[in-house]
Amino acid sequence: MIDRSHIGTTLPPFQFEVEKGRLRFFAKAIGETRPEYFDEDAARAAGYRSIPAPPTFLMAAEMDSGATEILLDRLGIPIERVLHGEQSFTYHGVVCAGDRLELLSRITDIYAKKGGALEFIVKDSTLTDLASGRCMVEMRSVIVVRHPQETAA
Repeated sequence: MIDRSHIGTTLPPFQFEVEKGRLRFFAKAIGETRPEYFDEDAARAAGYRSIPAPPTFLMAAEMDSGATEILLDRLGIPIERVLHGEQSFTYHGVVCAGDRLELLSRITDIYAKKGGALEFIVKDSTLTDLASGRCMVEMRSVIVVRHPQETAA
């Protein structure tokens, strides 16, 4: 069982700049076709400061931070037992190319189901614009840890 004393643990902050090339690559990978996700002029014509980040791009940025790997290491969880449970986003502003952001993640819950065969780690994260101090996005992810040796109750 995962030690519940980790609830409330904050992971190291991660700062990064949102890069145009990375946004274009991500937009292409998800099948986006709207020109504002690829062309600076089209983005400005659409009312953006620069090329906007596609909605789920920031989860990829969180993965770049290493927060999940740090979390799993701290909790002693082998990656081969991990499943992606869910993710959600609450947007407070539009993130665009050139923005400098800080990611801060915290473990907000740990619970078990199926007699301990499955454990769930809830991680809440905020992305703050470093220039303004404004919270741009709140993210929640749920990591599922399988314990096949446990029997379902």
